[in-house]
Amino acid sequence: MGRTGIFLILALLYTSSTWAVEVHDVRLWRAPDHTRIVFDLTGPVDHKLIVLQNPGRIVVDVADTRLKASLSDLVLDKTPITGVRSGIREGDDLRVVFEVSATVDPRSFVLKANEQAGDRLVLDLYDRKKAGSTSTVKKSVKQSAKRDIIIAIDAGHGGEDPGAIGPERRREKVIVLAIAKEVARLFEADAGFKPTLIRTGDYYISLKGRRDLARKRQADLFVSIHADAFKRKEAHGASVYALSTRGATSTAARYLAQRENAADLVGGVSLSDKDDVLAGVLADLSMTSTLDTSLKLGSKVLGRMDNIAKLHKKQVEQAGFAVLKSPDIPSILVETGFISNPEESRKLATSSYQKKMARAVHAGIKDWFLAHPPSGTLIAWQKQQEGRQYVIARGDTLSGIAQRFNVSLSDLKNRNGISGSRIMVGQKLVIPTT
Repeated sequence: MGRTGIFLILALLYTSSTWAVEVHDVRLWRAPDHTRIVFDLTGPVDHKLIVLQNPGRIVVDVADTRLKASLSDLVLDKTPITGVRSGIREGDDLRVVFEVSATVDPRSFVLKANEQAGDRLVLDLYDRKKAGSTSTVKKSVKQSAKRDIIIAIDAGHGGEDPGAIGPERRREKVIVLAIAKEVARLFEADAGFKPTLIRTGDYYISLKGRRDLARKRQADLFVSIHADAFKRKEAHGASVYALSTRGATSTAARYLAQRENAADLVGGVSLSDKDDVLAGVLADLSMTSTLDTSLKLGSKVLGRMDNIAKLHKKQVEQAGFAVLKSPDIPSILVETGFISNPEESRKLATSSYQKKMARAVHAGIKDWFLAHPPSGTLIAWQKQQEGRQYVIARGDTLSGIAQRFNVSLSDLKNRNGISGSRIMVGQKLVIPTT
């Protein structure tokens, strides 16, 4: 081989090792407790994280990488980041500097390419609690008298994880958040119920994190709302799922569970991480009524959905959905339809249909809890009161009975269909709830 050939080979080797990877997109999301920045890469990288003070800066050095994306398009509102700049150091390493106005706890990690997404470098800037702030121990909501029934409403996916994408680039994460917010709004108007949204905006929460939030808020029910896709676009119909401790009840159930469980790969969590409650979940479920309640409650929701949508299956299906693995909280996953189906995708994108679906989910959940309220709740107390009867004795008056049971005279008369004041000895009165 001549000298020219050798020089050509060396030149090619040098060229291929310089800027071996490109950053083709940079995305940012704000969550309630942290800011996430995602670098989309053309291949795997090595990186280093540096924290500098006075002024505060978070520095990310990425080896053999070139920035092809624009940093000026990042929306920094409501984040601790005040500015972003980049440059090349040591010949071919990318340096990105985030200027911050507040002290943050940074965390960075890389994610390997998978079926859902390419290689990524993730930077999370967690808000640091103000010094001197103290947490107060509050009385458990589940121990308070006549407490509300707490409904944890989870909109699937979010942030860098769009979920399923249908025709005209309709994104699952947008549709299900709208439905979840409407379900919450309906429960807010119901006495005795308290909704809590697991995700309130466009940001990602891990599957375990969603369960943890429901447990932290002492939820009586966890309902996760989705609009998934199937490999055949003709697949259609709404569904309700519960956890399976053995196997999926259908091929579609198994496929959807696999898709939903893979969300952590897209959202930035390694599935190899051990779940501290997962080991005992299956045993706990076999020893409690949690799964049984999930199935029966899910049937109520499915029945209500049958009034406004075609059903994929007439019964609650089961599969190993990771987001449903709470041993102490009844949990269901609602598939509002297949976003991959053109007809259903168009419906799901409309506000009117989203509200119809929300009303069906709300009504099904309410049906169950009105019939089976947890002990210590306002609904349970009202149910007990509805069964109270009083037999009129000699000398009784309507006003006296109302005073005795601490109810208004008008409510007592209306409940028993009495227009005047005449009553008879031996007559039975139903005592209304207050």
